[in-house]
Amino acid sequence: MVKLLSYKEISEHNSQSDLWMIIDGKVYDCTKFMDEHPGGEEVLLDLGGQDATGPFADIGHSDDAVKMLEDLYVGDVDKDSEPVKRAEPEPASATTGGEGNGVLILALLAVAAAIFYYFMNQK
Repeated sequence: MVKLLSYKEISEHNSQSDLWMIIDGKVYDCTKFMDEHPGGEEVLLDLGGQDATGPFADIGHSDDAVKMLEDLYVGDVDKDSEPVKRAEPEPASATTGGEGNGVLILALLAVAAAIFYYFMNQK
């Protein structure tokens, strides 16, 4: 019998030491595969605990990659369970990074003025 897993249960497996994801309605434990993943572990971590069907298909994984999923299979998603909305991470800063440019512009203007003054006072 197939094990049905709720979206909530799946969403709790989203760390480097415990990573599940959904692909085509099936749940896979990708924890042990992270070190081997050609695209790096960060890609897997970003999708941990959620549905990765779209990104998996978009990459165009080979038949061999799809076959490797068989060994990682945990169960199927319980489609009757409530989907979990993943919270978006807070931005680290509300700044754009360009706030310090005013001082740089003033310094460049001062250098330009000094050069202009120097050449205007040459005899």
